[in-house]
Amino acid sequence: MANVNVKFNNKDYLLSCDDGQEEALKKLTKFLDNKYSQLKDKLGNIGENKLLLITTIKLIDEYFDLKQKVTHQKTKLDQISLKFKEIRSLAIKYKEDKDVEIKKLNDELEKFKKTIEENNSLYESMLDKTTQSLEKIISNTESLSKIQ
Repeated sequence: MANVNVKFNNKDYLLSCDDGQEEALKKLTKFLDNKYSQLKDKLGNIGENKLLLITTIKLIDEYFDLKQKVTHQKTKLDQISLKFKEIRSLAIKYKEDKDVEIKKLNDELEKFKKTIEENNSLYESMLDKTTQSLEKIISNTESLSKIQ
C-alpha cells in the first residue's frame, strides 16, 4: 500500500491506495475538490457536511446520467450489431444465389457452345455431301453430253 498526501478544501489529508494508483488518487481528489469548490462558490458557506453531501449527490447524479447514456449507447450498438449480422447474412445468401445462377448460366453456355459445334459439324457434313452430289450430277451430265 502506498500513502499519498492530498489537499481537499484547503486541508491536507494522508490517504492510502494500492501501489501504482497514487497519481489516479491525486487526480480524483483534485476533481472532487474542484466540484466542491464550485458548489461552495455557488451556494456559499452552508456547512462542510451539507456541502459534501450536495457534492456527492451531484457527482452520483452525473454518474447515473452517464451510466444511463452508456447503457443506451450499448443498446443501440447491440441493435446495430444485429442489423449488421442480418445484412451480412443477406449478402452471403445473395452471393450464394448469384453463384448458383452464374453456374447455371455457364452450364447453359457450355451446352450452347456444344450445340453450335455439333451444328457446325452437321452443316459441314451436309455441305460435303451436297458438294459430292452436285459433283456426281455434273459428272453424269457431262457423261450424258458426250454420249449424245
